[in-house]
This record gives sequence, C-alpha cells and structure tokens, in this order.
Amino acid sequence: MILSHWEKSFKFLPIENMIKKNQKEYYTAIQHCNNSGNSTEFIEFMLKMIDNTIDEMNSSKEMKNKSMLLLSENEIKVIECIKKNVIIGAKDIIQQTKLSDSTVRRILRKFLQDKKIETTSNSEKSPNKKYKLTES
Repeated sequence: MILSHWEKSFKFLPIENMIKKNQKEYYTAIQHCNNSGNSTEFIEFMLKMIDNTIDEMNSSKEMKNKSMLLLSENEIKVIECIKKNVIIGAKDIIQQTKLSDSTVRRILRKFLQDKKIETTSNSEKSPNKKYKLTES
C-alpha cells in the first residue's frame, strides 16, 4: 500500500497472492531478519514477490483489461475514440473527444511509444497520418 502512494499502479498488484504462494519463504525471511537484526533478506524477498507478481500479471489477459484503470480520463477518451472508428486521424479524434490539439497529440505520442496504437502511414511526418489500435 505504501508503494501505491508513489506509483498508482501498485494499488492493483495482488502481491499478497504471490506472498501466500511463497508463504514458507516469507516466514523464513522474517525469521532470518529477526535473528540477524538486518532486514535485507526480507526486502529482497519482497522485491522478488513484486517482480514475480508483475511478470505474472503481464502474461495475464486480465491485466490488459486492468491496464485501462491506469489511464487518465483523457487517455480513455482517445482510446475509446480509436476503438469506435477503427482507423482515425488526429483531427477527427480532437473533434470527437473535444480535447485540445496538444492534449490529443501528447496522448497519441505516448500511446505510440507504449505500442498501444500504430500509424497506418509509413511516414512519421505525414500530416494525414491515421491511427489504429495495435493487434495483440
């Protein structure tokens, strides 16, 4: 929960499920830390559980749906607009979502970088570039 104050995506990670799967190792790490007076082993265990949880969720179809929870309201508007239109240009997205030009273009750049969308044009500089969701 503390990590979710730093990064909101941690709120959706079911780390406790991974700890439950590795309960024996969890209690062993706590015991070793109590005996040594050093918490390094427990911290390493918890980091391993976070890493394992992220790996497990990334491979899960369910995570693709939960990833929508991590988008801003404006990002959801843009994604929904692209879904509805299948292939659409930035100007049409601006018109349909009623978001500013700079907001839409910033979101499109982010989605391209995150590989959520792709362009239908071979030229990155094309003014008539159209966008579509990536096939996954």
